[in-house]
Amino acid sequence: MKVTNEFLIPYVGLKLGKHQFEYQINKAFFDHFEYDEFDSADIKVNLVLEKQSSMLELNFKHSGTINVPCDLTNEPFDLPIKGKLKLVVRFGETYNDDNEELLILPFGEHQIDVTQYIYEMIVLSIPLKRIHPGVKDGTLKSDAMDKLNNIEVKDEEEVKEEEIDPRWAALKKLLTDK
Repeated sequence: MKVTNEFLIPYVGLKLGKHQFEYQINKAFFDHFEYDEFDSADIKVNLVLEKQSSMLELNFKHSGTINVPCDLTNEPFDLPIKGKLKLVVRFGETYNDDNEELLILPFGEHQIDVTQYIYEMIVLSIPLKRIHPGVKDGTLKSDAMDKLNNIEVKDEEEVKEEEIDPRWAALKKLLTDK
């Protein structure tokens, strides 16, 4: 992933207190990560950085839409997504990002790259099962939906009667004659 200056926050020059940053995320952002699960994206990310004397607190929030194919019909649709992430940044001897909510930066650092955190927050907010809203309310008209509606489901009794071998039917009759 190539680091862009847009997502680097130089916190050394900031005063103590809250600072707000806004980012507009599109498909090109995800192309840097080689993530191609959706066709297009329009997501707004708000970042509130609270600088304190010994640490930084970053609160990320995002909302927007991504264009994904439906898992049932493969019809593309705009899926609304939203989410949030809280990150605490402390300073120490060495870089450490083992904990997902705590980042330790070396004392000599003067900026933080938030690219990876924005990427992970958005990707984790995408639901695993993506169903077109038209499928849920029955308004979607597509070839796949027409074919799914035309398929008849056999009753369980019909299936059971067809599957029973006549030789076993005679044995079952012995059980019921008792």
